[in-house]
Amino acid sequence: MLSDKDRIFTNLYGLHDWHLPGALARGDWDGTKDLILKGRDWIVNEVKNSGLRGRGGAGFPTGVKWSFMPKQSDRPTYLVVNADESEPGTCKDRDIIRHDPQKLVEGCLLASVGMGVHHCYIYIRGEFVNEAKHLETAIEEAYAAGLIGKNACGSGYDFELYLHRGAGAYICGEETALLESLEGKKGQPRLKPPFPAAVGLYGCPTTVNNVETIAVAPTILRRGASWFAGFGRPKNEGTKVYCISGHVEKPCNVEEAMSIPLRELIDTYAGGVRGGWDNLLGIIPGGSSVPVIPKSICDTVLMDFDALRDVKSGLGTAAVIVMDKSTDIVKAIARLSQFYKHESCGQCTPCREGTGWLWRVMERMVKGNASVEEIDALLDVSYQIEGHTICALGDAAAWPVQGLIRHFRPEMERRIKEYREAAARRAA
Repeated sequence: MLSDKDRIFTNLYGLHDWHLPGALARGDWDGTKDLILKGRDWIVNEVKNSGLRGRGGAGFPTGVKWSFMPKQSDRPTYLVVNADESEPGTCKDRDIIRHDPQKLVEGCLLASVGMGVHHCYIYIRGEFVNEAKHLETAIEEAYAAGLIGKNACGSGYDFELYLHRGAGAYICGEETALLESLEGKKGQPRLKPPFPAAVGLYGCPTTVNNVETIAVAPTILRRGASWFAGFGRPKNEGTKVYCISGHVEKPCNVEEAMSIPLRELIDTYAGGVRGGWDNLLGIIPGGSSVPVIPKSICDTVLMDFDALRDVKSGLGTAAVIVMDKSTDIVKAIARLSQFYKHESCGQCTPCREGTGWLWRVMERMVKGNASVEEIDALLDVSYQIEGHTICALGDAAAWPVQGLIRHFRPEMERRIKEYREAAARRAA
């Protein structure tokens, strides 16, 4: 269990002042000038050594990603922070922005110094109205205090930070669709290569990172890479904000060490499963786009990238969606299929056509109005979508269905059998 002194987000619940004076009292912006003066290479190497991996879902090593930024460029370079938090079940970035915005602002500065970037954009979800107001205020306060802008923190480094509101499209959480939207175009993913590191915002070298990834950077640099790497397992280091929702006694966001057992996380912070652990049916451990896992796996699995990958699920955004035995699991996954069908940008045929097909078949599966053979067809189509689209939305649509069939196929077959028996009785 993580101690309070080891938590990075000390105002995650908004119990204290979120303005600059409160942030300064909690240790933000402490010695930032000295960190800047240590230079670009030191910052990147420290983040590499910390083991920090992207907190937006992909889990790519952050320091490695920062190192892709060219040392010399005849074009401007940019950092773009993805605050378009849209994954169902996920609300960690929202609370960071709402209650600890200066951590993000300071992180933008230090990450930009690490990449030699002088201009940063934060792309925030349009529905986050109050959060955007808090972030605007935090940016204004940082400018007024000389922490960012010309000669940031008195270091001689010039840094400009901009806030841009999106319009509420899930697809704009994908980094290249976000860049398209930021440029004023329709939010559709770009073909890769070229990757944003070479051709990103306005055709210039760009790094896109999640809010949490950027917000933890100042504390890592201040307390040292070895401190952060001391939590979790190898290749799964650090602390993480988990979002626990669904059938638990106390839904919450909590910062804990990586690799904490899933059951311990839920019992310690969310008051346990409603009706007791034995009433658990299954859990989606990383936001709606990762496969559901049944109670038998939930009993022992660890909450980190590798452990969840090994059980054919994923950490994703660490949005833990708990479902007890009152849940209609087939209907729940069908609802996710409807979501991904609605949010597909329609650019790729496998996603445009496949997500609609998955949803329509899943709606029949809810009632049992299908055949057992169609379960296999459903699985086959999901594999035809997975990995065959420009971005990962196709994968996100396929994986919940795959998880359902992998672990709850008997329930699907039971419904089909009961539907056919009822139809036969009506015919007789």
